[in-house]
Amino acid sequence: MKKLVIFFLAIFLPLFVITLLADQEEEEEADQKKQEIKLVNYIRKANRNTREIVDHSKFEVLKGHFENAHKVTEACLGCHTERHIEIMESPHWKWERNEVIEGKGVITLGKKNTLNNFCIGISGSEATCTRCHIGYGWKDKSFDFNEPTNIDCLVCHDQTGTYEKEKGAAGYPKENVNLNYVAKNVGSPGRENCGVCHFWGGGGNNVKHGDLEKAMIDCSREIDVHMATEGEDMSCIECHRTENHNITGKLYALSSENKNRVTCEQCHTEKPHGDDILDDHICRVACQTCHIPYYAKANATKMIWDWSTAGKLDGDGHPKHENDADGNHKYMSIKGTFIWDDHVVPEYYWFNGLADHQLIDEKIESIPVQMNSLDGKYMDKGLCRKTSTPSKIWPVKVHRGKQIWDPVNKTLVQPKLWDKEEGQGTYWNDFDWGLAAEKGMDYLELPYSGEYDFVETEMYWPLNHQVAPKEQSLKCNDCHTRHNGRLESLGDFYLPGRDHKAGVEIFGIFLIAASIIGVMIHTVCRIISGKKCKLNNYTKN
Repeated sequence: MKKLVIFFLAIFLPLFVITLLADQEEEEEADQKKQEIKLVNYIRKANRNTREIVDHSKFEVLKGHFENAHKVTEACLGCHTERHIEIMESPHWKWERNEVIEGKGVITLGKKNTLNNFCIGISGSEATCTRCHIGYGWKDKSFDFNEPTNIDCLVCHDQTGTYEKEKGAAGYPKENVNLNYVAKNVGSPGRENCGVCHFWGGGGNNVKHGDLEKAMIDCSREIDVHMATEGEDMSCIECHRTENHNITGKLYALSSENKNRVTCEQCHTEKPHGDDILDDHICRVACQTCHIPYYAKANATKMIWDWSTAGKLDGDGHPKHENDADGNHKYMSIKGTFIWDDHVVPEYYWFNGLADHQLIDEKIESIPVQMNSLDGKYMDKGLCRKTSTPSKIWPVKVHRGKQIWDPVNKTLVQPKLWDKEEGQGTYWNDFDWGLAAEKGMDYLELPYSGEYDFVETEMYWPLNHQVAPKEQSLKCNDCHTRHNGRLESLGDFYLPGRDHKAGVEIFGIFLIAASIIGVMIHTVCRIISGKKCKLNNYTKN
């Protein structure tokens, strides 16, 4: 027995010590690699050239008085020749692009014609919605997209913080904006320029996206590790790179194809962790899944919008407006009832980069209506995949709503919502859904039965921003756990630690036990046979 113990100690103790030291060395190397995050195609903050290249205040053409905003654009194009050609080919100008949708062919999609379950759509209400357009004068179908002086250069390039567009003025600036002062103080777009539209989409801060909001103009690493003021202090265009005024990146609420995207890999490569197990996850798990554990970190985002409750007036017949305890509007007569939330745990879906859309002239086949459905499933891999990469698990904000539809024609309805004056049939003035639906569908030259109701809808917004510091990213047991894990509702595949298959586990335990017993039997046999060898040698001698 003593010899058996010595044998085990002699064999396994050195192996244990060597393994322990090797693991410690590997951990130290991995930690060192993690501290030195490898970046490509990126210039760190310390090495960026932030010097203003051109001082526009010295140009004589900008020193005179501008009688209107169009004259500013005319002056810009006097030096920046041909730039209008680039801009007028961009989605930011057209608010649409040709997209291929599976089973539907080439479809023109964009903010110009795609419906959502927030403010529904811009048609018939362009003069107020185009406050976020990079142009002047888009008030109805008559807008000239081929007129260069209709371009608004200042909304993207203003560096004064004083440029602001007027509500309901078809994209024109407020009268008190000093156009001369702004024109002489322009530069590359910053977060404020992009955020004036993208932070405030849907009628308020952080309403739509959940991961894009005004707090990111000056935020901590906990809000967004990339845009943190005390960190890398990145602007939007450092990820959304621009060439000839074509800005990379696509919003899947308004597009369908997996191209012209911005990815984490363009800076971090496909093996950023220095850890084989973590890097292997990238094949089927989007970076955002682990690195955006929550969204709406600073201010709440809208989760539910119920239009069916709109139209209630106070005792004097005036529209009502009620806020919740955090100051978010919970009821508005013109829009209905809302539910907000902050520090929201995302929902998780398989996503391959392709999306479908419920078009306004399409028959509704299922409820809730999928305003934009994300394509993807576990088996979308290998030879079965539809895009250049397999489907990955993505974090998603799902916005749920209840909006107007035509139950006879079984189509969505675009109501006419806004007009400067009452009596034009707009819902926000006259509170008549039937008339607003008739006016809106007539504007689009689409059929309307004369009957309306409200239908439940869902809209999907894959998350990309508000990336957490690595210390706050998800840990293994956030997903690989049997109860209340992040991926508990995501099926169609076997997830170790979450899923339980008795037959497989019993067979695995049997194999482990059999292996241990086999090793023990083998060891005992070697010891016994060793004694016989010694005895035989002694007899021969």
